[in-house]
Amino acid sequence: MTGTPVRTLLLWCPDWPVIAAEIVDGVPATGPVAVLHANRVVACSEQARAEGVRRGLRRREAQGRCPQLTVVDHDPGRDARAFEPVVAAVEEVVAGVEVVRPGACAVAARGPSRYLGGEEAAAERIVEQVAQACAVESQVGIADGVFAAGLAARAGRVVPPGGTPEFLTGLPVEALGRPALADLLRRLGVRTLGDFAALPAGDVLARFGLDGTLAHRLAAGRDDRPLAVRQPPVDLAVTADHDEPLDRVDAAAFAARALAERLHDRLAAHGLACTRLGIEAVTAHGQELHRVWRHDGLLTAAAIADRVRWQLDGWLSGSTGRAGARPAPPTAGIVRLRLVPDGVLAQAGLQPGLWGETGEERERAHRALSRVQGILGPEAVVTAVLGGGRSPADQTHLVPWGDERLPARPGPPALPGEPALGTDRAAGGPAGAGPAAGGSAAGRSAGVGRAGGGGSAVPPWPGRLPPPAPAVVLPTPLAATVHDAAGEPVVVSARLAVSAAPARLAVGTARPVEIVGWAGPWPVDERWWAPAEARRRARFQVCLADGAALLLAVEAGQWLVEAIYD
Repeated sequence: MTGTPVRTLLLWCPDWPVIAAEIVDGVPATGPVAVLHANRVVACSEQARAEGVRRGLRRREAQGRCPQLTVVDHDPGRDARAFEPVVAAVEEVVAGVEVVRPGACAVAARGPSRYLGGEEAAAERIVEQVAQACAVESQVGIADGVFAAGLAARAGRVVPPGGTPEFLTGLPVEALGRPALADLLRRLGVRTLGDFAALPAGDVLARFGLDGTLAHRLAAGRDDRPLAVRQPPVDLAVTADHDEPLDRVDAAAFAARALAERLHDRLAAHGLACTRLGIEAVTAHGQELHRVWRHDGLLTAAAIADRVRWQLDGWLSGSTGRAGARPAPPTAGIVRLRLVPDGVLAQAGLQPGLWGETGEERERAHRALSRVQGILGPEAVVTAVLGGGRSPADQTHLVPWGDERLPARPGPPALPGEPALGTDRAAGGPAGAGPAAGGSAAGRSAGVGRAGGGGSAVPPWPGRLPPPAPAVVLPTPLAATVHDAAGEPVVVSARLAVSAAPARLAVGTARPVEIVGWAGPWPVDERWWAPAEARRRARFQVCLADGAALLLAVEAGQWLVEAIYD
């Protein structure tokens, strides 16, 4: 492979998870439909978008915008099975089709354009073939490289040879498909792919790491495949022969998993990882089936097994298209299954460890925790996920081990050193030095913007606590009392006026301890539009004479200890 991106033709089927739900489950895609994964919208129909539904919305918000919304669970296997007739229809016109993901497939543009009389003629012929054979709408984009071709397909464009960098220049950084990186780039003042591509490659590597470097190559219009991609040796392919033909999907999936693990182990022994996977099957009647799957990252053993299972399911079940078109299913069961790593990379970090292979401890721990879940249930093993929120309790969400680590609330948590609402401080307080008395309105409004490459933005969670984060968040807040120097209870008014400086704190029935520093209040007025769920409180940070630092909250006149600082 040379450094020049390959001229690529990519076919894209809009809203494919919705179309697949119609093909497989009969859900009408002409109505308002949303496909959800982890309680968030990952795809929606055109009618749903007209009602205000967008990707990333939570289920409740999406249904609030469109009460008649039909909700469908995300099923990658269903998407892959339904896409098989589309790939088969494209193969009737061109050869060498690579499945990028369910809903998108790519092919080198040189052959079809020369055979069919030009790139535009080839695009029209393929779209027409898919529409006639499968009754599925599709769009084709042609550009230098798979990434640019995918963006061109969304616009239905044919980018001239050599014009890919100019085509990408004006696109927003969100086109990279990396939300976290795009958010960071926008806060740094980098808003388009052209701005990102103009940054020095060495600085991008130092600041954003390897994934940022790959995104930088994409933004510059260079091929996303590193030059180390090569054809693997023949002995890397793995084959399994079966005396009893595999005519059921479950039996084929079981055989596929064992074969995928063999392939992954063989690649790992050579320090390689797979980026393109060829799946070959031979039936008892001599029929040969072949498909190539493409992946943007490195295929793990589980990812290889999933793609083989999806492909075998598509072959054996013969998924039905909209117009009743059904690709000819095999006339007999599969007797030979072969996996060919069609594209490999040198896998960094695969050097054997001192006491075993790299990652072996992690795999062993994963198996042990999964076994505990199998005995006690999924909720028996949980892991913490940080997300958005105003209080430490809101920012922490426990999810079962093995589930997708999605935050309960959108938005990243406050980063160390990041300015936030309420940056006033009390002398000796846990958040740093500052004015001797906290609680002024001017102090609470300080730092509402964040610097980011010449621009400022309102924090996603106004009113959240400034760093540092507490070390221990109590599952149940502890009741406390706070008094001033005269022994009177400290009261916070509705206008956030503190009656007097806090001087002593007593937790429960313990003896009072002197307060040597404090900061606050940080007001929180949540869900005021829903009286049954409305909540008003104010938070304080206090530092005690015994060295302890606590996070306090006052709600309905009651003081509570919410968290403890280290």
